[in-house]
Amino acid sequence: MKRNIYILFFLSLFLISAEANAEIKLPDIFGENMVLQQQADAAIWGKSTENKEVKVTTSWDNKSYTAQPDSRGNWKVNVKTPKAGGPYSITISDGERLILENVMIGEVWICSGQSNMEMPMCGYMNLPVTGANKAIATSRNNKIRLFTVERNKSTEKLDDFTGEWLECRPENVADFSAVAYYFGEMLNEVLDIPVGLICSSWAGTRIEPWISENGLKDFDWVTMPDKDKKEELSEQTPAILFNAMIAPMVNFEIQGVIWYQGESNKNEPFKYEKLMTGLINDWRREWGSSDIFFFYVQIAPFDYSTWGGRWLGSSSAFLREAQLKASTATANTGMVCLMDVGEKENIHPPDKKVVGERLAYLALAKTYGIKGIEYSGPVLKEMKVEGSTVRLTFDHAEKGLTSYGKKPENFKIAGENKRFVPAEAFIRGNQVILISPWVKNPVAVRYAFEDFVVGDIFNTAGLPASSFRTDDWEIE
Repeated sequence: MKRNIYILFFLSLFLISAEANAEIKLPDIFGENMVLQQQADAAIWGKSTENKEVKVTTSWDNKSYTAQPDSRGNWKVNVKTPKAGGPYSITISDGERLILENVMIGEVWICSGQSNMEMPMCGYMNLPVTGANKAIATSRNNKIRLFTVERNKSTEKLDDFTGEWLECRPENVADFSAVAYYFGEMLNEVLDIPVGLICSSWAGTRIEPWISENGLKDFDWVTMPDKDKKEELSEQTPAILFNAMIAPMVNFEIQGVIWYQGESNKNEPFKYEKLMTGLINDWRREWGSSDIFFFYVQIAPFDYSTWGGRWLGSSSAFLREAQLKASTATANTGMVCLMDVGEKENIHPPDKKVVGERLAYLALAKTYGIKGIEYSGPVLKEMKVEGSTVRLTFDHAEKGLTSYGKKPENFKIAGENKRFVPAEAFIRGNQVILISPWVKNPVAVRYAFEDFVVGDIFNTAGLPASSFRTDDWEIE
């Protein structure tokens, strides 16, 4: 009798273990409340039992897709998604069923970078987000979904990270990226379709940790870590954040990326210009799509001397210049300028709504093809020297330029001696005329080319011109 009891006991343990092993396991990027990219061949993957067929059924069309797990239990299917809508459900079964409820179909965007992307709607300690409390209170919206990737690092590519899809409610919005939320809110309002926002960011990080090891091979000055060493690696280690916080969602169908980072690379502007383009190309290669849209934010003016030693070095205007140049290096790319919202002693500008909305202008115009929207501030097209006068002509100024009734004060000109002095500036249509009694034969112009400055040249859409220079003289 006792022997039979033992047999039954161990048999029950075996059955429980077998049932546990048969359980469908999905990466965290798949779950209830998620958004899948509309009108796509969207990949869904996970783990199950070897040699046990997996069936995925989508409620929007009642179609079923099957996959055979490999020797490690890995499986993957691609499902056809319809036009935006929902909520729907997805049923995944290998004999045991897993049902994902409240799934929306819409537009999916990754939101990444350092602290200015990470900064939540509720703000940082002693650092608020302007107007956030009302925005949080009125944020309930079933067509916006939020996913935050938990911080992690790895010297090898991981197949999962930690996070959860959440509905857009005040208690969830308060802790979500402010820039990402305002971006998604405007997309949803204009397009009237669901939007999925995936925030993967880490305050204070450089750009190199966010590029894959393969992508960093193009940059011989980047030193990769010794993977055999057991020491704890910094979040600044090249590729370490890509491996842990981006790689697990590669192949998850997305429309594009918004990016806000650069402060931590301030003193290496010429390398950053190449790295910024490198990151864009690297992520597109990883996703296997050159069509992924990539919009990013130029760092705002800030007096770096107020933050002490680690921020000293070259003017951040050179980093802004690098970002401006990178914005035209690849297709389907754009940059947001923040020359008008920086704060002298706050590296985290509180007006995150204007940042998110300017990113949305780029997406609405360039990704979704909506006409009538200006998405860029004035960009220098041409400089002509006429005696002692300089004439600057700008693109993205169809209705002309404005300084909102104030006298432009951020232009400087220089002669062959390379000494820049303030210039009198006059707006004429889409041109700025410059003159200075101290420079008889001007050869170069700089605009707002300092760490902290308040931009004063805009187009009539209210978008500011970036700082720029027409010379290529060495950094002082």
